Amino acid sequence: MPDFDQIRQQFPILQQTENGQPLVYLDNGATSQKPLKVIETIERYYREQNANVHRGVYGLSERATELYEEAREKVRGFLNAKSTKEIVFVRGVTEAVNLVAQSWARTFLKAGDEVLITEMEHHSNIVPWQLLREQIGIRLRVLPMNDKGEVCLGAMADMVNEHTKLVSVTHMSNALGTINDVKRMCEIAHSVGAKFMADGAQATAHLKVDVQDIDCDFYALSGHKMYGPTGIGVLYAKEELLEAMPPYQGGGDMIYSVTFDSTEFNVLPYKFEAGTPNIAGGIGLGAAVDFLQELGMDKVAAYEDELLHYATNQLKQIEGLRIIGEAERKGGVISFIIDDIHPHDMATLMDQDGICVRASHHCAMPVMQHFKVPSTVRASFGVYNNFDDIDRLIASIEESKEMLL
Repeated sequence: MPDFDQIRQQFPILQQTENGQPLVYLDNGATSQKPLKVIETIERYYREQNANVHRGVYGLSERATELYEEAREKVRGFLNAKSTKEIVFVRGVTEAVNLVAQSWARTFLKAGDEVLITEMEHHSNIVPWQLLREQIGIRLRVLPMNDKGEVCLGAMADMVNEHTKLVSVTHMSNALGTINDVKRMCEIAHSVGAKFMADGAQATAHLKVDVQDIDCDFYALSGHKMYGPTGIGVLYAKEELLEAMPPYQGGGDMIYSVTFDSTEFNVLPYKFEAGTPNIAGGIGLGAAVDFLQELGMDKVAAYEDELLHYATNQLKQIEGLRIIGEAERKGGVISFIIDDIHPHDMATLMDQDGICVRASHHCAMPVMQHFKVPSTVRASFGVYNNFDDIDRLIASIEESKEMLL
């Protein structure tokens, strides 16, 4: 097992204070902090390696291109995709879902076809399908969850039918921490001939992901939630699907040749990467993948599970506190409310203790509607968090509760 206490030293931001208190960062569901490996990789690129990629025949451009494509290979290995042709760089999960909706679904779906999502989805896996519904008349169906924050696979099997063309679900809920059995859900989708997509925004920093084992058709991730830079993410898609899909955007680098009469598009994955890409972001994402691979995703999951169980047990001792989402299988996310206290007031007071937690609907308003709450306080863990962080979290909650009540 890696020394997770020593890992904290690799994150410069965690060495500072907040409101005169040592910083305790527990908002990893929104974005993670960045290790020196990532920061220095990006700095080195801009200091020593900066050039546009895929176009220059001079050495600097060729080296930048090599680094950028090495990062793509690192992501391929991280997800166990068959080929780098299946790794499309995008801005994040939001763009990945929109790409699938506007390229694959808009091309191959028609009015009356069904897209199935779950009640626990992030807005980025709801709104694109609503837009598509307005555009071509698809039907958007929602698989409900129970009051523990779990979806019933039996209910999913009953909901899919010959009209179901795509099932798109979160791998791990950002608002509840629920880890869905995406492999089994993919099997159910494929049993009726539907494609399957997983939103891995929360999962890839916490769980080992094998897209070939899942057999998903699409998988999306965001770099900034897995210790990488903002503005970079990945859409994984099976090669045969990408070959059949039209480009999402037009412009430079996604073409092979252009005349005023016609355009011949570039090979995969570049057909979907119009314009100058986020080169530094891609290279930085590669460094973040190296960081996680060196730790070992199985060990990361085991350590964060210890944090989750310790925090859950401690929180349950606080009178009036209710945890929202108690699925049997959860990642390192705990959402909670306290009777007669607004989450925003709680989080504001906790900030004075140097504790960074999120208080909002977490871009998952249907989840809040299910549990009949406007918002929750959410503590979400990363590899640099420890048991002392949780003890300080608990003490700050108790102190803030006493002040507010």
